[in-house]
Amino acid sequence: MFFIPGILIAIVTFPGVIVHELAHLLACKWRGVAVFDVCFFQFKDPAGYVIHEEPKDFTSAFVISFGPFVLNSLLCILICTPAMAPMRFFDITDPLSIVLMWLGISIGAHAFPSNHDAKNVWNMAKVAAKEGNLLAVLSFPIVVVLFVANVLRFFWADVIYAYGVGVVLPGMLLKSLL
Repeated sequence: MFFIPGILIAIVTFPGVIVHELAHLLACKWRGVAVFDVCFFQFKDPAGYVIHEEPKDFTSAFVISFGPFVLNSLLCILICTPAMAPMRFFDITDPLSIVLMWLGISIGAHAFPSNHDAKNVWNMAKVAAKEGNLLAVLSFPIVVVLFVANVLRFFWADVIYAYGVGVVLPGMLLKSLL
C-alpha cells in the first residue's frame, strides 16, 4: 500500500463527495431538519459538508448519518451494472463503460459515513437505547463496524467496498443471467 493524500483522492472521486453530501442534504429535508450551510465539493479538507441543526430524535440522526451509505451504495450498483453488461455478455470494454465504472466506483467509495456522523449516532443512541428504541440498540454494532471501516480507509477499505458493490456484485448477478 502507498499513501495518497485524501484531497487527491477526493478530487479524483469528486462525484462521490457530491452524492455523499447530497444524501445528507436530502435526509435532512426528508426528516425536517433545518440546513444552515452546504458545500458539495471544495479543494480542501473536508471536501464537502452539510451543516444542520441537531436532530430532535434518534431516527432522524440515524437517517441523516447513514443516508450516504444507502444512496451511494445504490447508485454505485445502478451505474456499474450497465457498464459491466457489455464486458460480461460481449467481452467488450468501451469508453462509456469505463467512464460509468469510474463514476460508479467514485460514488461507492464515498458511501461510508464519517467518524463525525458515527459519533453523532453513537451519542444519541446511548440516550435512545435507554428509552427502548430498537434501532438505537441495533445501531451500536453498526457504528463500531463503521469506526473500524473508517480506520481501514488508510488501507483503501472504502475503494475495496466500492469495487465489491460496483464490480463483484454486478458481475455475480450478470454471471447468473448467462
